[in-house]
Amino acid sequence: MTFNIVIIGYLAGFCTAIAQFPQAIKVIKTGDTQSISLGMYIIMTFGIFFWFTYGLLIPDMPMILANGVCLLPSIYILYITIRNILRTNKETL
Repeated sequence: MTFNIVIIGYLAGFCTAIAQFPQAIKVIKTGDTQSISLGMYIIMTFGIFFWFTYGLLIPDMPMILANGVCLLPSIYILYITIRNILRTNKETL
C-alpha cells in the first residue's frame, strides 16, 4: 500500500480553509468586529494571498484550493472590520 502525501496537503488545506468560516458567519450575522484585531487580519490576509500566489506559481493544487477558499472569508472579515472602524471614527468626529 502506497501512501499519497498529497492527501496530507488536502487535509491541512481543508482545515485551515474552513477555520475562517465560523468567524465570517458571526460577522455576517452580527456585524460586530469590535474584538477583531485589525493588524492580525491585515497580516493574515496578506499571508493567505501570498500562499495562494505561491501555490499558483509552483503549481500546487492543495495550496491553491485551500488558500483560495480561505482568502474569501478573510477578505470579507477584513473589509467589515475596516468599514466598522471608519464608521466609528466618523461618528466620534
